[in-house]
Parts: sequence; structure tokens; C-alpha cells
Amino acid sequence: MTPNPRQLELLELVQERGTVSVEDLAALFGVALQTVRRDVKLLSDAGLLARFHGGVRVPSSTTENLAYRQRQLLNEAAKQRIARAVAQAVPEGCSLIINIGTTTEAIARELLHHKNLRVITNNLNVAAILSDNTNCEVIVTGGVVRSRDRGIVGEATVDFIRQFKVDIGLIGISGIEADGSLRDFDYREVKVAQTIIQHSREVWLAADNSKFNRPAMVELARLNQVDMLFTDMPPPSPFPDLMSDAGVTCVVAS
Repeated sequence: MTPNPRQLELLELVQERGTVSVEDLAALFGVALQTVRRDVKLLSDAGLLARFHGGVRVPSSTTENLAYRQRQLLNEAAKQRIARAVAQAVPEGCSLIINIGTTTEAIARELLHHKNLRVITNNLNVAAILSDNTNCEVIVTGGVVRSRDRGIVGEATVDFIRQFKVDIGLIGISGIEADGSLRDFDYREVKVAQTIIQHSREVWLAADNSKFNRPAMVELARLNQVDMLFTDMPPPSPFPDLMSDAGVTCVVAS
């Protein structure tokens, strides 16, 4: 399905709060309970929400991520704000590795007017976006292309990235847990991201508010391996303390 504006706003609200009752949704949107129940059923049937008695929550699975199109729609405005903040921080004339994710694709769009960038990516969508910037050299890794999101993964990808040392490794993530671990779903994608971290002078993480306290199966890294975290809302407890202890600079995009 393609959610209408009210349904998209409903999705973003649930992403922000984690769980919301049907009655609260009806009051917030000024519509009848039946309207909210119909919206919730459509969104849950599409896998965008999970229903429980009297309310809805964010779907949570430690083994499987949301579909690519669903991830594009969720928190779209937040991702755009994050992307603008990241682009403002990226200096011209630097080298980057950009990995797989809808947030990193939003960042690529915001880099279209930067000059003298050299970007290595295992994301064909990022490569296609930045190829329109004539002042940017784009290098695409080798490896296996995942049809669902055009990400490139595998041992060939890892071996390719090991040739480089870049100024900024720019990564997305599926979840950040309260123990300070960064997590994702595909171990092959995780291996690539770990290599990006090892071969970057600085590591920048872009994660919207829905990623905090979201479980995923594979540990990618720890917060103390990140230099900067870009997000759209002040992170909930205990993450401010965790980032302070780890020396992570947190940028909240307004």
C-alpha cells in the first residue's frame, strides 16, 4: 500500500512513541475510532505496524528488517532533516564511504552540490544519485547485489573496501540497543559495515529516533567506535549517558 498523508503521520507518531492506543490516535487526529481502526488494519496488513489489544506499536523482529519500500516511507521527514545536517558537516574535497540504507540515500541527495568529493559506496542507489554530481567521483564496490534494495554485500565487497582509508565512513543502522551495541539484520551487510569502520578516519552514524531501543540480531559495532551520531530528536535514556561515556558527539537535526 501507499499510505495517505494521515496514515503517514500516524506511522511517524507511532515510531516516535513506540506504542499508542487507538483512542489516543482518534483524539489526536480528530477522527472517529472506526477511521483509526481502518487505518491501523491497512497499515498492519502491510507490515508497517503491529496491533495489540487496544493499540498499535512499531513492528519488532530481531531476525528480519522491514521491506525497502516501507523503510523509505517511515520517518521520511526525519531522514531528510538528518541528511541536511550531515551534508552541512561534510567538508568539500573529502573522501567518504557510504553504506546501505534509506537514510544514507537521503544524505546522498543532499550532497549533490558538494565539490571535489570522492565517494566509495556499496549502495547502487547512492551511486546513481551522486553520479548526477559532476564534481563527485563515485567508486562502486564489487560484490553481490541484493535485488530488494540494490545493496552490495559479500567477501568481494569487504576485500574491495580494505584497499582504502577515507576521511569519513558514513553508515546507517537498523537498531541501537541500551547496552550500547549497534545492530543490523544481515550478517553479510554487517561485515561490510565493520570494514568501513576499520578503514575510516572518522565514523559518522545517521539514525532517526525509531532506531533507539530497536532490536536486531547481529552486532555491528559499539557506540565507542562512532565519532558523531546524527539524529532527529534528543535520544531517550540511557543513550545520552552512553554517548557521553563513549565520547560520541550527538547532532540533533532541527
